[in-house]
Amino acid sequence: MRKILKSREINSFLFLAGLIFLVGLINPSFWKPATIINCFNDSVVFTFLSAGIAFVILTGEIDVSIGAVLGLSAAVGATLLRDGCGIAAALFASVLVGTVVGVINGIGVAVLNIPSLIFTLGVNGVVRGIIYVYTKGAWVENLPADFTLMSNRFLTKNVTYFYGAAVLVVIIGHIILTKTRKGKYFVAVGDNSAGATLVGIPANKIKILAYVLCGIFSSFAGMIYASRIGFITPTAGNGYEMKAIAACVLGGLSLTGGVGSLLGASIGAVIMSSISRILVFLGFSSDYDNTITGFLLLTIVVINTTAQNHTVRKNLHEILLARTAQKGGEKA
Repeated sequence: MRKILKSREINSFLFLAGLIFLVGLINPSFWKPATIINCFNDSVVFTFLSAGIAFVILTGEIDVSIGAVLGLSAAVGATLLRDGCGIAAALFASVLVGTVVGVINGIGVAVLNIPSLIFTLGVNGVVRGIIYVYTKGAWVENLPADFTLMSNRFLTKNVTYFYGAAVLVVIIGHIILTKTRKGKYFVAVGDNSAGATLVGIPANKIKILAYVLCGIFSSFAGMIYASRIGFITPTAGNGYEMKAIAACVLGGLSLTGGVGSLLGASIGAVIMSSISRILVFLGFSSDYDNTITGFLLLTIVVINTTAQNHTVRKNLHEILLARTAQKGGEKA
């Protein structure tokens, strides 16, 4: 029981529950079941984004190009749909975009050894530029009704098919990462890349795979975004990478790698996507959304860094005490 209570996922869930409770105290209408369920339904885009980047973060790397990948994938898929292609063909083209960008990011980071923040930031700029060239700076509109209505189809009375699919994907991903030998490679690489290589784990291939999965998840998020919004602008997905990273951090993932899970990332996604709705219920403007997102990210990172430094100092102190005791014993 004590181990369960100390798990990062449980702590994240308790934070979400506490947030809902506090907001409801101020505005009881927030406690309506439909409102709470809508918080989960609205998180579907960030759930896919956060789950995707979680693979990368687990390996000890970062990807700040996912917002741009979402935008380009959505633009490509939406354009094909508008021009008469089927949903399957549009989805395939969208996923292909994410896969290609993922491979490029993976090679740049794992093979060329370029710092992930720098390389993916550059890719973000390139992809964002491609969006403007591809769309000629115009909105992609007039999407088919059967596609846009997909976001309003419900699995149960209030839960949408999209969020049901997101939960299923997260559960499958969590099982693979925690119960399979190759799935555990992601955590092993993030925990100690050099050590993982020494025991035969292909660290570079795992990092490339992590970026590919991140790109694919971002593409799915892009298509869901297109269905929910109904049109695509050249700035679609701008700034989403910060929210996805913040969701992972709130969900218990360590930015140094090797710690966390997709379940935690999905809980963090619900928290981050609910900020705008919470602000409205509290009587504030949703313009504060990005400010609060940044503040939460900085706060959690500082807390985690302080805790890690304390653990390191504690371990060093114990090692020094053990060595002192050993030397004392040898002299005796």
